[in-house]
Amino acid sequence: MATTAMQLPAPRHGDRAQPILSRRMLADGGAVALVTRDDPDARILTEEERRASLAGFMASRPAGNVWVFVYGSLIWNPAIETVERRVAAVEGWHRTFCLSMPTGRGTPARPGLALGLDGGGTCLGVAYRLAERDVASEREVLWRREMLLGGYRPEWVELIGGDGTVFGHGVAFVIDAPHQHYAGEIPLRATIQRLATVEGLRSHGIEDTELERVGALVEAAMLLAFWREAA
Repeated sequence: MATTAMQLPAPRHGDRAQPILSRRMLADGGAVALVTRDDPDARILTEEERRASLAGFMASRPAGNVWVFVYGSLIWNPAIETVERRVAAVEGWHRTFCLSMPTGRGTPARPGLALGLDGGGTCLGVAYRLAERDVASEREVLWRREMLLGGYRPEWVELIGGDGTVFGHGVAFVIDAPHQHYAGEIPLRATIQRLATVEGLRSHGIEDTELERVGALVEAAMLLAFWREAA
């Protein structure tokens, strides 16, 4: 049965603050409402498309517990029920602002940026373990959140603990490079102008050298803008 999108207030002029994607908001269709409010022409995956993606992906589930590897906003706002949390690394992927966001964090005319896992390198993030009894319900929540516009694709990744050994397999939402919203080639100056700081990662004790560098540039740009306005 199709979900009826909840109604969201129109943003005030110049106000791009967005509601936090809570579990209830996702279940009530709030994510869809947010996208369609900001970009009525956005191509949103249908329920049938998301279910087909989920079924096809879970058919290749490795043996053992189901973990979810997160590397951005899901670290501090997972919106899913979990029973264990561990800092973990994945090889072959790196965290970068490579997903153009015409809604939520920006507009079609001035897109924002969201994190994605792009190919190459290593990424340190957080792994959340799902209880087996919750796998079916929590994967639905994940797909409603991460597979809304199709900019990501799910991937099973090996999770490496602090001792350097693999302790499980996790679902990770990596960037879909052929997608129209892939922004891997955006120049650094444009990136600085279109992203927020990395306080969320810092608060969880995760240091990402590249994002710290970009974050410092963002903070410097914001400080310069403040002094220009105050002059």
